Amino acid sequence: MNPTLIAIIVLGSIALVAALILYVCSKRFAVYEDPRIAQVTSLLPGANCGGCGFPGCSGMADALVKGADKGSIEGLSCPVGGATVMDSVADLLGIAIANGEPRVAVVRCNGTCDVRPQTARYDGLRSCAAMHACGAGETACGYGCLGCGDCVEACQFGAISIDANTGIAVVNEELCTACGACVKACPRHIIELRKKGPRGRRVFVSCVNHDKGAAAMKACKAACIGCGKCVKECKFEAIKVEGNVSYIDSEKCRLCRKCVAVCPTKAIHAVNFPTPTPQPVAEKKEAES
Repeated sequence: MNPTLIAIIVLGSIALVAALILYVCSKRFAVYEDPRIAQVTSLLPGANCGGCGFPGCSGMADALVKGADKGSIEGLSCPVGGATVMDSVADLLGIAIANGEPRVAVVRCNGTCDVRPQTARYDGLRSCAAMHACGAGETACGYGCLGCGDCVEACQFGAISIDANTGIAVVNEELCTACGACVKACPRHIIELRKKGPRGRRVFVSCVNHDKGAAAMKACKAACIGCGKCVKECKFEAIKVEGNVSYIDSEKCRLCRKCVAVCPTKAIHAVNFPTPTPQPVAEKKEAES
């Protein structure tokens, strides 16, 4: 027999057997993927920021489909897409959801250069994590913003920057998606996701210093000293003092701002409230009389 023909027959037989083996394996070990996962993924923004708690949008889509099969997707939310995206996903999966209140990143540090003077010079790697590992940083406060910008690098949406005058991270709430990347990046845990509030109005303690009053004031004149005046003033039990620092529960806060007025160090901030209109002197005297 012709050697060439023999070679063709042998190779053809091997190819046929290999094709059969591959076919059997593909059927035996096939992994089924619900087509809805791809549909949900297409509705998600594709940021893959991890703010939802899953490794990318595909992981979030898989969790949403599995949750829908169980009858509920409560607790699952896309911080980037917000309510609009989640409503579209809910319509696709044929399930109702309760939209959560929008949140925004808040930098809880009030230690500007004026109230938190420089006490040392750091010449190492310009990273908050590296500076924090070396100690208190360039000031006596071991709790405040280090200003190296780890949070800036972590944010994929350009929503956070370092103020050149204060040296503190500043959040642009119009760009912030509440993905939480900056929260994870901050080694001192001074960035928090809080309720955005009605009309963007919110009240929070802009300090995380756990030192006692005298020590906190020595490190930063704008630090919370844990005096408890805000606690006594709040009628809604929204404020508590733990570890020598006050904290306002956004779920209980009614935005009355009485705590802001009594804080001796101005550590409590009220954001996006209208500026009070100055009352004429004549009207003040009539009101007092």
